[in-house]
Amino acid sequence: MANRVLGIAVVGVGGAVGTTMAAGVELLRKGVIGKEGLPLAEINLEGLTDYADIRIAGWDLFPDHLAKAAEEHDVLTHKQFVAAEDSLKQIKPWPAVGDERFLSLIDGDNKISAKGHRATIERLRSDLRGFAGECDSVVVINLASTEKLAVEGNEIFNTIEGFEKALDGDSPDISPAMLYAYAAIAEGVPYGNFTPSLAADTPALIEFAEMQGVPIAGKDGKTGQTFIKTVLAPALRSRALKVEGWYSTNILGNRDGLALSNEDSLASKVKTKSSVLDDILGYPVEDHIVDIRYYRPRGDNKEAWDNIDVRGFLGQAMQIKVNFLCKDSILAAPLAIEIARCLDLAKQQGESGVQEQLSVFFKLPMMKTGRPVQAFHAQEELLTRWLKGE
Repeated sequence: MANRVLGIAVVGVGGAVGTTMAAGVELLRKGVIGKEGLPLAEINLEGLTDYADIRIAGWDLFPDHLAKAAEEHDVLTHKQFVAAEDSLKQIKPWPAVGDERFLSLIDGDNKISAKGHRATIERLRSDLRGFAGECDSVVVINLASTEKLAVEGNEIFNTIEGFEKALDGDSPDISPAMLYAYAAIAEGVPYGNFTPSLAADTPALIEFAEMQGVPIAGKDGKTGQTFIKTVLAPALRSRALKVEGWYSTNILGNRDGLALSNEDSLASKVKTKSSVLDDILGYPVEDHIVDIRYYRPRGDNKEAWDNIDVRGFLGQAMQIKVNFLCKDSILAAPLAIEIARCLDLAKQQGESGVQEQLSVFFKLPMMKTGRPVQAFHAQEELLTRWLKGE
């Protein structure tokens, strides 16, 4: 009997993370690499798809097959690229949704030509139906470049009825990320938002996901600096070390970095990266500064640098400094794969709406009610308990 195939439809499949996902799945299938970096690799659970049984497809503004895209991103070693090249050549991105009002610095000519929101959504749904015909189940993961910070209080986002009317009227406030999320939910396909963009995390689309019986999760994948922050901050609180300031800076040079050199897109990213400390520590850190800079020579090799000022016993001041030189896509790709596997498992189990147990993977986790749990150890326990069926 053939194994169950999970299709992951990636928004931004031709980006550095998307191509790394596709190459990684192929290299795992061929036994070229081990399972380092995959957090759930040791979990043997019925319904949790094996990595070798994953298929990757998706949308991108750039039409190049993934072998060409991967060569340009330069994340893979030469040996890895050669081993995955033939498979990557077979993956050609579907035309994507492009709107310079939400993303001005990243633009390509592989765009959906449909006029209006409804026609665009139908095109996206058609892509998903075609892909679903080749797989046993499908999950959508958003890896597209960060859109500008949306006004979340807009009344059209409050109810699905209001959102539907806004779609009919081709509202300019509805972003590409929202169109992908709506299309996935309408098709009954689980949706994970690995970006800071406003997508399924509106009351309207959360309501829609619950109506459709679709699991959703997000947002903004927690890969490097914020991951370290959510590990260190609980420890500092446990030792009663008062955090007086936390300065975080990033430099990166990939397509995501280019997108973030736009101030509107940067505002979305800073919002999610700045959200964790106060909730973990239980008090506001007045001098919590987050700075992100596009620095082309680094490519996918991101550097995250933190300076932490703390005050301890007798009022004595101390400092902690962390310099994390990481590979952005090498950290992000395995998390995106695991999110897809878990969303697929949740769908099989009949779960719908916000999946809080996936908080461990996100900077600003979606919650059904209340504020998100941010401490890494607490998030990890939440996921572990769910996987055990507790």
